[in-house]
Amino acid sequence: MPLRTDIPVYRPDLYSASAIRDTYPHYAALRELGPVVWLSKHKVYALPRYAECRQVLLDDDTFASSGGVGLNPVANRVGQGTTLFSDGEDHARRRSLLAHRLTPRALRTMKDTVDQQAAAVAEDAVARRTVDAVEVATALPMSVVPDLVGWPQQGREHLLRWAGATFDALGPLNCQAARTLPASLGMMRYARAVVRDRSALDGSMGHDLLLAADEGRIMPAECATMMIDYLAPSLDTTISAISSALYLFALHPEQWRLLKADPDLVPKAVNEVVRHQSPIRAFSRTATRDTELAGTAIPKGSRLLVLYGSANRDPLEWDDPDTFDIRRDAARQLGFGQGTHGCAGQGLARMETSAILRALVERVDRIETTGPPEWALNNVIHRLERLPLELIPA
Repeated sequence: MPLRTDIPVYRPDLYSASAIRDTYPHYAALRELGPVVWLSKHKVYALPRYAECRQVLLDDDTFASSGGVGLNPVANRVGQGTTLFSDGEDHARRRSLLAHRLTPRALRTMKDTVDQQAAAVAEDAVARRTVDAVEVATALPMSVVPDLVGWPQQGREHLLRWAGATFDALGPLNCQAARTLPASLGMMRYARAVVRDRSALDGSMGHDLLLAADEGRIMPAECATMMIDYLAPSLDTTISAISSALYLFALHPEQWRLLKADPDLVPKAVNEVVRHQSPIRAFSRTATRDTELAGTAIPKGSRLLVLYGSANRDPLEWDDPDTFDIRRDAARQLGFGQGTHGCAGQGLARMETSAILRALVERVDRIETTGPPEWALNNVIHRLERLPLELIPA
């Protein structure tokens, strides 16, 4: 059967402010066009359906990350030397340096502390009653992640802004990326200063990386990029998941009642939140050879855009994909990636999101919105900027 070369074209800008704030109609239109769609604005093959996204994520020999996962050459050049922008043995080597920090056994040693911190966040939120969902969602990751990665206290007040800018830089070179470029560079300068001054906290990931550089297992220059590697995703994606969870449970009170009746549904709820409101909009890959995808010819060197958020709403994969249902088995959702590039910190993200939900389920009867949601403008991260809520105590 001959390969298809008449690829459908989508002309709207997926990275305009309006599309960032309301992406799902674009995803539906792309899925309707086919499994591979040419984005004329960005000169990239978009993959809006689940099957093709999963296929690409599981085949990093053919669809590489080492050429960068962003949509602009500047970010793809600057990001060289990170775990995210590597493949094969190089990727495995970098990942192995910190893998012991994020194993199920290592996370179990953190569970009591995370649960206690989640309980404190929940108690404070319930006492205030009227809260911003994003502020509640930020509190736990900000109390856990900077210590784990090893950032010194000085400068932490900038970490959230810097982490968001790091993701923004991975989109196209649009106004949004340009606006946040100084913050992205600030993150890199700060990380290099931490490495230069050896000010990473003792016993942290950063400390492990400094020791690895001392022993010649990595280059000193890699320490800074790898610290950022683990900081930015661990903050933004978890804050996105927790704030989206609060929003979804406010919109769907019957789902909150289900969770209160059976807190053992929390793990399923976390997967369903990440499926329904995927924290990462998209990353790209580069074809290492002439290949085909869903019967479509993909020339060597082509860039493909893996649309996680669209794949997780694909009606070819999910029954009633736009419905939020915590009884659904959504374990195969792609929100944390798949394959060798699956999110290294997803165990921690699940633990934090689960801890907050369990703490709130014990203390909150209902979650109600008191104003409209405001979505953050970010090329890559899909999350709320602000959402006023009222927590009705149990």
